[in-house]
Amino acid sequence: MPARSQLPVALVTGGNRGIGLEVCRQLAALGYAVVLGSRDLRRGELAAKEIDPEGERITPCHLEVDNSVNVEALGDWVRERFGRVDALVNNASTPPDQWAIAGNTDLSPVAEALDVNLFGAWRVTQTLLPLLRSSPRPRVVNVSGEGGSLALMRGGRPAYSVSKAALNALTRLLAGELYRDGILVNAVCPGWTPDGAGGAGGGRSYAQGAASVVWAVTLPNGGPTGTFTRDGRELPW
Repeated sequence: MPARSQLPVALVTGGNRGIGLEVCRQLAALGYAVVLGSRDLRRGELAAKEIDPEGERITPCHLEVDNSVNVEALGDWVRERFGRVDALVNNASTPPDQWAIAGNTDLSPVAEALDVNLFGAWRVTQTLLPLLRSSPRPRVVNVSGEGGSLALMRGGRPAYSVSKAALNALTRLLAGELYRDGILVNAVCPGWTPDGAGGAGGGRSYAQGAASVVWAVTLPNGGPTGTFTRDGRELPW
């Protein structure tokens, strides 16, 4: 893929599997040059080759969202190669702590979830913000979940729920701050997919979940910002 691509550029964190991989697939089909971020570069390379064997639309990269040095290096690499970012999809996430309860859970996985699900998205967004400002149509999509809704919380999965609620709060803050720059920032719940908060028995396909995310990526200029949606319909905060 040539440097300074004329295609719109989208970066997807945690793009080597599940929802992230399907988001990469759908964005490439829509004509984006996709940067597929993966903690394990080899897995990222295999995932990219699976959906783009010729390497025409998808470029894998090593990305550890909980590693500030790695994130900064990624920002330099994207700047040199592409010159801008048109869409950032903060999809990287820790697995849900399916059977934990807040009253007695070990706080170590909670701290890990916050470092990846909240601070990871925060780090990557801050690093890529100058490149987003270079885009005529900048978008940030934070992949959240219904478990992060304060209105719907009933207990359980504390690491997942607290970290996603915090990610929703970050979404609102960034949306308010970046609106004048034309950067739309939205949170999306892809729904209960096989690798999502619902566990192995997820009721929605990856394609359905990814379509919710892609909807927010492809919003027109002047579209909604600071929203929390699934399938384009608002969820309660």
